Amino acid sequence: MTMNSPISLNRRTLGRLLAGSLLAPGLSALAQPAYPDKPIKIVIGYPPGGSVDYVGRLVGEALGQRLKTPVVIDNQGGAAGAIAAQRVVSSPADGYTLLVGSSNELVATRLVNPAQRYDAQKDMTPLGLIATAPVLLVAGPRAAVKTLPELIELARRKPGQLSYGSSGVGSTLHFAGELLKQRAGIFMTHIPYRGVASLTSDLAGGNLDLAMLSVPAALPFLQSGRITALACTGAQRLAALPKVPTVGEVPALKGYELSGWFALMGPAHLPPAIAQRLSQALQEVLQDPAVRRKLEDGGNVTATGREDLAALMARETRQYAGLVDYAHMRD
Repeated sequence: MTMNSPISLNRRTLGRLLAGSLLAPGLSALAQPAYPDKPIKIVIGYPPGGSVDYVGRLVGEALGQRLKTPVVIDNQGGAAGAIAAQRVVSSPADGYTLLVGSSNELVATRLVNPAQRYDAQKDMTPLGLIATAPVLLVAGPRAAVKTLPELIELARRKPGQLSYGSSGVGSTLHFAGELLKQRAGIFMTHIPYRGVASLTSDLAGGNLDLAMLSVPAALPFLQSGRITALACTGAQRLAALPKVPTVGEVPALKGYELSGWFALMGPAHLPPAIAQRLSQALQEVLQDPAVRRKLEDGGNVTATGREDLAALMARETRQYAGLVDYAHMRD
């Protein structure tokens, strides 16, 4: 049999094919493109112009610069952010669809609405805390109080006669108000509003006594003197409003703290290398003085991105669950 026989050629060819097949998995892994190699989509569960949208666009742009890839913002409003969160939960775990979400859709909404299909603690990958957003307790002209101790004294003298507004049942603003009532031992009537515009209009116009408001919503009315800031709900005073005390500065309310927050999340089962890449990029973004300044100008307290976000979500789930029962939020 000659070296050029068909049988010999076929054997040599078969050997090369078998060798190639054994090497193929390693070669395939080496050939995988580095993440990211295409645009990343950040989904936001609220319309453009709100606080979550502001934070999401700011962080998205900075992340794109760090990761050297375009970042596209996709606003999917509805159900207090839950529609957007569900979309991310249902997306491929490849790092190209992320959520900049708030404490509302990541913790609160499921406690108020048990029919919600996703559980953020089980169905998402936490990538990093972006910032916390303390709430402001503000008084309108009808309340005629200038400090939190004055309010507590008045509420105790007139149980149930004072009203406070929030952006809706189960919102962070609502939880902040109910925690104040619980800790101070006072009763005020909660008035839920569908939008901040009508809430601030009623407050400034004397149709409502008090309100829990986000800093951006309250600032124009504070600057015009139409409402008064009594306290903020964070652990420390805000850089944007250094003269406004915290609720916890009242001795009887020491330790009170309840703030909204913003976080970067991905679908569950995100590959560890991609999750680490995104987390590291977020930490670098949050160290940028320009980013920090813009976040804090909006009334936020910038995080480091290294906080234990999963532990925060678990802790607040327990706290919020107690407030849901206290305020009968499911009724």
